Amino acid sequence: MTRTVVALDPATYARHAVHRDGRIWAETNCYVDIWIELLHALGHEPEAALPFTFAIDFEGDQWTFFKFPLPDLLALYGLDTQELAIWRPLVEHVEEQVAQGRPVLAELDSYHLPDTAGSAYQRAHVKSTVAVMEIDVASATLGYFHGQGYHRLHGDDFFAALRVGETDPTRLAPYVEVVKHSDEPPRPRAQTTARSIELLRHHLSRVPRDNPFARFRRRFAEDLDGLLQDDDLERFHQYSFATLRQLGACYELASTYLEWLAGRGEPDLEAPLAAFQDLSERAKQFQFRLARAVARGAPLDLSPIDEMADTWTRGTTALRERYA
Repeated sequence: MTRTVVALDPATYARHAVHRDGRIWAETNCYVDIWIELLHALGHEPEAALPFTFAIDFEGDQWTFFKFPLPDLLALYGLDTQELAIWRPLVEHVEEQVAQGRPVLAELDSYHLPDTAGSAYQRAHVKSTVAVMEIDVASATLGYFHGQGYHRLHGDDFFAALRVGETDPTRLAPYVEVVKHSDEPPRPRAQTTARSIELLRHHLSRVPRDNPFARFRRRFAEDLDGLLQDDDLERFHQYSFATLRQLGACYELASTYLEWLAGRGEPDLEAPLAAFQDLSERAKQFQFRLARAVARGAPLDLSPIDEMADTWTRGTTALRERYA
């Protein structure tokens, strides 16, 4: 018997606009991407939950691995997300929760996820979060959100991804969450917008008081010699994901949020919207420059980080003056 949260077809599923053509960063990170599509599939506007993007920081060895705060999702959409204790075989938990109409967010190995063909599928063991929306144990089929869209796997991938029949006691259970939601229609647009602005004010109070790009520049200068001397493209990709991609993709979502707010009638957002869009574009450009420098072992001009620091100050100052 097929258990389904929402009936979806990978062949016809229409992704949210954030995952369509024309974006600076096609993907953000696995957790944010699946939540965007999950909210979209449940009939909500994911943009309303993006105020948290303004509060990211440089953490010393990486930029914040940004995620939707679960209390924000509860306040906006009434979605109650809880950790699931895995005390039985994973497949049994997934089937039971999906049968109750609850999406299941589970850490799986991308080695067994066909949608990662060309990168990790059957090539590399990479932890990634998916949102399970459909399961049929008898036919060994799983429907899930991952990356930019909705996918389905079956057969050997089903058994391997869900660890069916696994007997190794040394393997730790994956981290799994379940999303409890009601069948009530989404809240009125005006109410959602008002709550979103409340969350914006809250997250603006969490914005770093000093400029995180100044700290990032100092650490980047220290890291750069190692990146250039190693000539290791894999290390470059890991470093770039933890730094430039995180800040670039996050600030693009910040500009998406401001565009959404402007569409709800909020005035005077042109300047901060342009600033955060510019930050995202500059991060992408600088990533390309870093890639070329690593490939050639050549010096790299760090002045673009100074320019990003100035842009960040303009954008955050404008928003604080408007909402703080």
